[in-house]
Amino acid sequence: MSIKVGIVMDPIESINFKKDSSLAMLWAAQQKGWELYYMEQQHLYSRDGQVLAAMAPLSVAMDPDNWFTRGEYSNTPLAELDVILMRKDPPFNNEYVYSSHLLEQAEKLGVLVVNPPQQLRDFNEKLFATHFPQCCPPVLVTRRDDLLRQFHAEHRDVIFKPLDGMGGSQIFRIQDDGVNLGVIIETLTKDGRETIMAQKYIPEIVNGDKRILMVDGEPVPYALARIPMAGETRGNLAAGGSGEGRELTARDRWICEQVGPTLRAQGLLFVGLDVIGDYLTEINVTSPTCIRELDNQFGLDIGMQLMDAIERKLKA
Repeated sequence: MSIKVGIVMDPIESINFKKDSSLAMLWAAQQKGWELYYMEQQHLYSRDGQVLAAMAPLSVAMDPDNWFTRGEYSNTPLAELDVILMRKDPPFNNEYVYSSHLLEQAEKLGVLVVNPPQQLRDFNEKLFATHFPQCCPPVLVTRRDDLLRQFHAEHRDVIFKPLDGMGGSQIFRIQDDGVNLGVIIETLTKDGRETIMAQKYIPEIVNGDKRILMVDGEPVPYALARIPMAGETRGNLAAGGSGEGRELTARDRWICEQVGPTLRAQGLLFVGLDVIGDYLTEINVTSPTCIRELDNQFGLDIGMQLMDAIERKLKA
């Protein structure tokens, strides 16, 4: 019997065909002969304790002009699926949390959700990295003005960022002169009402912010270094950075060894580590990207690697 795979994602019509990692996953699942079903976050719902979705059968193609065919939607219990890929991009807001609760109901009925809903809620992508202090630069998480100012006074060149941002949004570098320190703190903390993160600035960012993909706790042997464009401190591709593939260094592999067992123990099958220089800065669990870039540069098939890991989980 064919495995039924549902995916919760942003509108498939609007994805970037050349770069979209979810599309790579769908190609791999289809190559295995698995049935695909498409959902958006708005399609999930619960009725009288049963969790369902308006889902549509889906087929995908490696055609930049016609990369999907979607059938008619029907209201179907999520428990009829074997696997659900949760690939909705952040922001991680209340709607995302509600969706995770609905998916958790399906998980309790035996559906494999990648990544698990509780872990999506528990492991904030910036805070999760602080679980591995041996891998991280000096870091502070607070909403207190005095502590943020002390951190800047100690390290002189720092990065401030919100805990719920993505794509490099609202990331500020404050250098030794402290220009605009006060207004940046006020803006990011919303006058002390919201917690943010401060990190010591890592000058190796000029050589790239490396994305390392982890499949069931094991690293893909190459990282995508996202190199900032001139005048920028952010390497994110969404912020104009360019991607350059690189073989993992000994330090990269050491970081993966520190983090991998926890990922495996928590059932986090597909995760992206962000590494600048020698330091882990974030652990992305919601919707990690960069599959396509690494596949293209090194002849990999990371989507198939993930599907093989999912298949092993289903058999287990």
